Amino acid sequence: MSKKYLAYTLLICTTLIWSVNFIIGKFAYLFEVPPLTLNFLRWALVWVLLFPFTYKEIFSNIKLIKKNIIYLTILAITSVSAFNSLVYLALNYTQAIDTVLMISIIPVFVLVLSSILGVEKFNFFQLLGLAVSFIGVLIIFSNADLSKILNLNFNKGNGWMLLAVFCWALYSSLLKKKKLPFSTLGLVEILASIGLIFLIPQFIGEQMYGKEIKFNKAFFLILSFVTLFASIGAYYCWNKAIGLIGPNRASIFLHLMPVFGVILAIVLLKEKFQMYHFIGAIFIVSGIYLSNKKNND
Repeated sequence: MSKKYLAYTLLICTTLIWSVNFIIGKFAYLFEVPPLTLNFLRWALVWVLLFPFTYKEIFSNIKLIKKNIIYLTILAITSVSAFNSLVYLALNYTQAIDTVLMISIIPVFVLVLSSILGVEKFNFFQLLGLAVSFIGVLIIFSNADLSKILNLNFNKGNGWMLLAVFCWALYSSLLKKKKLPFSTLGLVEILASIGLIFLIPQFIGEQMYGKEIKFNKAFFLILSFVTLFASIGAYYCWNKAIGLIGPNRASIFLHLMPVFGVILAIVLLKEKFQMYHFIGAIFIVSGIYLSNKKNND
């Protein structure tokens, strides 16, 4: 398999996992799982699971890690410490549909930030593909009724989500800024190690605020999914894909999340497939195809 198609496969897996993760995140709110505590525990568990497989690599690169500690800390804060906590906070105040819609803005932020930071310049096809696929997102979420989009209320949850979107776009843009000789899982472990330092105050603060964990079956199922799939699996796939094709082309795949959301609703919730689902999906897939073309194609 070529690098390009390997990246596409990894990105499809990532967006599918994250689509499920938004549903899981909403379940976490319904089962009263404290959002900041959940994020701390998921990354603490990630650290424990990956340590036996990555400690040799990390200890042999201590000097390199110290040399790049500011860069790695920014990556850790924007991804591990901030993004996930902000998403779970947002889901406490708004609908999952609103948060997924706002995730669709990430490619716009990535195009701008990648250009400003000198990581990657965008071309005409990437801009066109972004516009076409975003139209598809709007069609799906509005049921082809624009008034539904115009009537969306901006609440506290949307504010948290907008900040999360910026953090993830900055993380994705910076990820290819430096080429460090870490394996994909090694980098995840390094970011988890640094990110946990900033998650501890969040955890303590939430516990002091009186948010208690209910150790039941739902809690352990939610924690298992966000640790194994949404953290280790998705981060591995996303980081690997950006290394292969860059942040601009990778981020446009986030527009597949509404498509996967529709599929999950049909399969799991027995909802009906409508024509606007098909039309929206066509726009999204067409946009992704355009964004992966080159100006000289």
